[in-house]
Amino acid sequence: MLDTTVWVAQGFLALFFFAAGVPKIVGRGIDRWVGFDQVPRIMTIVIGVSEVAAAVALIVPGLIDRLEWTTPLAAVGIAVISLMASGFHLRAREWLAALETVLWASLAGTIAIARWDQLATGPSLSEDLLVPVLLALVPAIIVNLVFLARATSPAQTQDSSGPKHAGSGSARR
Repeated sequence: MLDTTVWVAQGFLALFFFAAGVPKIVGRGIDRWVGFDQVPRIMTIVIGVSEVAAAVALIVPGLIDRLEWTTPLAAVGIAVISLMASGFHLRAREWLAALETVLWASLAGTIAIARWDQLATGPSLSEDLLVPVLLALVPAIIVNLVFLARATSPAQTQDSSGPKHAGSGSARR
């Protein structure tokens, strides 16, 4: 049960970060992500490459039965990137986006713990603890994404010629 649950969570995490990283690398669709107009282009590319590399390292090693030790490290990397994004959103007083990034970091951290045995022979947490945590985090992230999409999807305007309200993008991170 643990392995299946962790694989589903890894796939969910990898899919999101792959989809989030590619636009940052290619520079198309980046306008949907709040705050990247304030970040130098080279830093945006580095963030995107990190996200895509981590997404690949979450899935591919398990599929090819080689380099499995990279999976918990990739999960830790995603947790760090997500927590750094949380700080950005907190400074901008974007509470829902900050919550989203904290949830992604929590999911990534839980995956790192679940896959830690691939990295070291050190102690691991029991399946009885990890499965409920994963089963709570994934729906929490989905619910938060729905609320975030609802809060930001309609482009609201002050009037037909006025500027858009702050935070009227279609996705945030």
